[in-house]
Parts: sequence; C-alpha cells; structure tokens
Amino acid sequence: MKFVLGRDDLADAVRAAARGTGTQAERLDVRPVNRAARPMIAESSADLCELPIVTLLQAVAHGRPVLLLPVTALGRFQHQTLVTCGDLTVDDVEGRTVGIRSWSQTTGVWVRGFLSEQFGVDLRKVDWVVYEGGHVDGQADPSWVRRAPEGARLQADFLEGRVDFGIMGNELPSDDRVRTAIPDPATVATAWSKDKGFVPVNHVVGVGERAAGAYSAAILAAYDAMRDVLAATPRNGPVDMNPVGFEALRGPVTQAAAYALEQDALPRPVDFDELVARSCAALGVPPSRLGG
Repeated sequence: MKFVLGRDDLADAVRAAARGTGTQAERLDVRPVNRAARPMIAESSADLCELPIVTLLQAVAHGRPVLLLPVTALGRFQHQTLVTCGDLTVDDVEGRTVGIRSWSQTTGVWVRGFLSEQFGVDLRKVDWVVYEGGHVDGQADPSWVRRAPEGARLQADFLEGRVDFGIMGNELPSDDRVRTAIPDPATVATAWSKDKGFVPVNHVVGVGERAAGAYSAAILAAYDAMRDVLAATPRNGPVDMNPVGFEALRGPVTQAAAYALEQDALPRPVDFDELVARSCAALGVPPSRLGG
C-alpha cells in the first residue's frame, strides 16, 4: 500500500498500523505534499494520500474514484494568508488586483469565503489573477478570473507591485514589507472558528476506491492510528485544530463545499452525506466505524 502524508508522526503511525494487519505500507517522498494530489487523482499513484479539501471535493464532483477518510492532515487558521505590501487593508479589496497560485487552492477558497461573508466583498468586483491550474482535470477557472502571463510568478508580481494583494500560505515570501490585510487576523480567525464551531481545515486524507477494497483492514487501522496521534496533540484554542471522524469534519467540509460552489470552483454541489456513503460502501463499514 502506497501512501503520502506530510507529517512524520502520522506517517509512522500509518506504517505501523498497516504492518499490524499484514500489509506493507510504503511512504512516497513527495514534497511539498500538495504535489501528490494531481497524480493521486489522475493516475492513482498513491492508495492513501493527503489532499486539500477542495481537491477532494472536485475529484468527487467529477466522478473520480477518490474517497474521504475523515482525518485532518492539516488544520490551521487562514485569515492571515491575505497579505499586502502597501497601505491597503481588506476594506480596499474590491477594484484591486489579488493574486493566488490557483483558483482551486483550498486556502484561497476559504479566504474568498471570508471576504464575502465577513467583509461584504463582491468577489466579481475583484481583479483575480491565478498562476496555474488546479489538481483535477476538467475543472476550469471561472470566466471572471484571468490567468497570469506564461512564466509569471506570484511572489515576484506581489513584491514588485503588479498585484495589490496576495493569498499565500506556505509560499509567503520573507520580506519586511509584507503584512496582513486583515487587522489582527488571529483574533478575527479565532472568533470566526468559535462562532462556526470548527477550524477552516486545509488538508484531509483521501483514499483510492480500488485501494479501499484491496486494503480495507490496513486503511481502517491507519484511520485508528492517525486518530490516536491527533487526539494526543494539545488543543490550544476554542476549537479542535485536528478534527477526526465524519461528524467532526461535517462542519468544515460542508462549509468549504458551499464556498467552493459559490466561487465556481465546483461543477455541482457535493453533499457531505454523499462522501460518507461512498467511503462506507467502499470500505464495507457503517458510518459509526469512522466517527459518524
């Protein structure tokens, strides 16, 4: 069984759990971990793989054989990822240029949702610039989004003033001019999560449909092992940063799906219960086995 996970502690837990069922688990070395998403979706290059939430939702919407294993591989606040180099703030977003790596990037879907919901931004009044496509073939960008010229780079365009704002997580450049566009983003993010009851989860775990049948015992054991590792992670804040189980993930996945649909990042609605039913059918278990 081949798998891709960014966290070493989760990877070690999966390897040991699979071995306990008589299955040899091989960790594929893919860095950064989001580079594993496209080959996982298109070629089934991994049997179990860390995936951005929006990638998984798009894969399901387009009929790809990918299932949700309800484990958070990366949970974090997102409000701080909207940045600028000038004197602009979030109140100035409409009518300005905002750059983002990909329209389908999960961080961007969350931030655009915040802009619309919390700050009253009309997303179609923003000059959106994207630099690459998403992970799922067949998912086109909206007509109201433009692609940067070939060879352009978000970080350079941002630092050199060709875009007014950027949405960047791990790819944020180190520069003293960079600051967050949302004042006191940690406080705003904490309040948002407290109100919603969940963190804006970034990455979850996906499983190939074929693998679910071939390695069901190993995958279920891997779920248990990852759940135990994450349960032991200290909880600092009003909500769990590492939710595990169908019911724990219902809120963030449902919200991400709603934002993505509103932003033309999904071709159709994806209901959370659809994800539950597909996973349980493929693994041959009731929802309660996976925290439902």
